[in-house]
Amino acid sequence: MSGESAFLESLRALAHHPAARGFLDDAAVLEVGGETLVLTHDMLIEGVHFLPSQSRADVAWKLVATNLSDLAAKGAEPLGVLLGYMLGDDEPGFMTGLAEVLAHYGVPLLGGDTVSGGPPQALGLTAIGRATHRPVPSRAGARPGDTLWVTGELGRAMLGFEALRDGTGGDPQAYLRPMARLGEGRALAPLVTAMMDVSDGLLLDAWRMAEASQVSLALDSTAVPIAAPEPRRLDALRWGDDYELLFTLPAGAEPPVAATRIGSAEPRGFVPLFLDGEPIAHHDGLGWEH
Repeated sequence: MSGESAFLESLRALAHHPAARGFLDDAAVLEVGGETLVLTHDMLIEGVHFLPSQSRADVAWKLVATNLSDLAAKGAEPLGVLLGYMLGDDEPGFMTGLAEVLAHYGVPLLGGDTVSGGPPQALGLTAIGRATHRPVPSRAGARPGDTLWVTGELGRAMLGFEALRDGTGGDPQAYLRPMARLGEGRALAPLVTAMMDVSDGLLLDAWRMAEASQVSLALDSTAVPIAAPEPRRLDALRWGDDYELLFTLPAGAEPPVAATRIGSAEPRGFVPLFLDGEPIAHHDGLGWEH
């Protein structure tokens, strides 16, 4: 068990409140009066989640968009964000990017905190949303017989990162400024049986959905739409940062958004994941783990 997985297991023992969903989901879901709030918090660390040479305007965009992607996976409407900011070398650049991304999504900055420290720089953001459909989708609802779908193409962020890192002249935009699928999430929320965003790699995130739902997911790798060259198909399925939506629908249902069917849910077998008919016995190497 990796360091992140072991630590999460320890935290799970403390997560008694129903809103925490047993730490098996993308976000907390909190009932407050007649409303259902969706809350999520993600961090970006210099040298881990972004290159030290990256524009801080792009880092600000990614910090907000990745958190809003978790709200998208719940079909939530963003209400605002709280920023945790470690002072660095380019506060004006960060502020420019922050203003751009908040304006793009129409999301207000509600508060937060600043600290001194680093390098490496560490940034955190809490996003608060309002559920647009109840029950709020989770990773845990997939059932045998469901079909498995994904929005968009995978591998764009991988190619963008490599272009940025290697200076090859490719387009790094998908890596630098990902887009949260908020509209798609709201459209899908009333229909899906399970949904999550693809942040750590399709194969690893499918494994997590299968574990949470206690089913086996059977994926057809050739059905997955990729932006990468064909010889790099498996790389694209393992790479994260695409922030597309992975979801299951009841058999026969069609999604109301552009998406591709890539597999199906089966009764739980001896492994959570089958790739092209082959059982995947371990999640090591399936995607990004800290």
